[in-house]
Amino acid sequence: MNVLGIETSCDETSAAVVRDGVAVLSSVVASQADLHARWGGVVPEAASRMHVERLLPVIHEALGDARVDAGQLDGIAVTNRPGLVGALVAGVACAKALAYAWDKPLVGVHHVVGHVQAARLAEPSLEYPYVCLVVSGGHTEIILAESDARLSTMGRTRDDAAGECFDKCARLMGLPYPGGPHIERLAAQGDPKAIPFPRAWLGDSLDFSFSGLKTAVARFVKQDAGRVRLEDMASSLQAAIMDVLVVKTLRAAKQAGVRTVAIGGGVAANRALAGAFTREAHANGMDCVTPSVALCTDNAAMIAAAGHWRLIRGESDDMRLDCMATDCMPLWHGGGNAS
Repeated sequence: MNVLGIETSCDETSAAVVRDGVAVLSSVVASQADLHARWGGVVPEAASRMHVERLLPVIHEALGDARVDAGQLDGIAVTNRPGLVGALVAGVACAKALAYAWDKPLVGVHHVVGHVQAARLAEPSLEYPYVCLVVSGGHTEIILAESDARLSTMGRTRDDAAGECFDKCARLMGLPYPGGPHIERLAAQGDPKAIPFPRAWLGDSLDFSFSGLKTAVARFVKQDAGRVRLEDMASSLQAAIMDVLVVKTLRAAKQAGVRTVAIGGGVAANRALAGAFTREAHANGMDCVTPSVALCTDNAAMIAAAGHWRLIRGESDDMRLDCMATDCMPLWHGGGNAS
């Protein structure tokens, strides 16, 4: 089964073709990072307009790279929630038009489910159940994946996402957007114990909170007045975020009784975080799946993979498929009008 995936939840315009839910035949991503850097963050209206300009060329490139034409597709999967609603509308409208023109079944995909499925693209032999940490600029969630049709949230952020904390703290430190990669680069040359930034453990809860850490960094930057090396500040910040992510994800796996953990999302592209997860998982007798950077950041391959399993189950959405900016339905439901 060949599935065309379309992803436009934020500022990446992406299309991909995935075969049988695990083989990536093509994956094309057109980044808008340079466009939004001038504003220090994503401007929703600008992102939406850029998606409209880039979608069809990106889709044509993905089909060409995969050496697949419309007649060889078995379905179209598109991110329809959550995300920037204008950006989502651009992708969903395009997917509907192509599904209608090519007479192909259409499925809406939850963006977080795509990140969970990215682990199976990275490791096709990965078996259920497993626990996946999805950590990005908009999400920080621990997901228990019991099957491709049943996923549940064990913990989530109560305020800021980890990626948002990285980016906003980087801005406080005078670093350019996007801040995460700059923090990672500087942290590699710093001392993670230089500054005792707080960790919000929240008792026995598997939830996260990063607003207090962001406030602590803001206060430190104001009081320090440039005396501490940026490298040490970045390393201490990264450690404060990583410690909580790793400990709580492994705790969730133990509570669920599973022996495999995975990570996904843009922050998972941080190789220091991936390394820490792998080391701690192995130290606790668990296996760990860490996808490549290309599969961690927003991409349509993970959407096509997630859509594949909906199509296999005989599910589809009609032309009333809607877009939702927030997460208000079960992870394994497409979010449209399933037929």
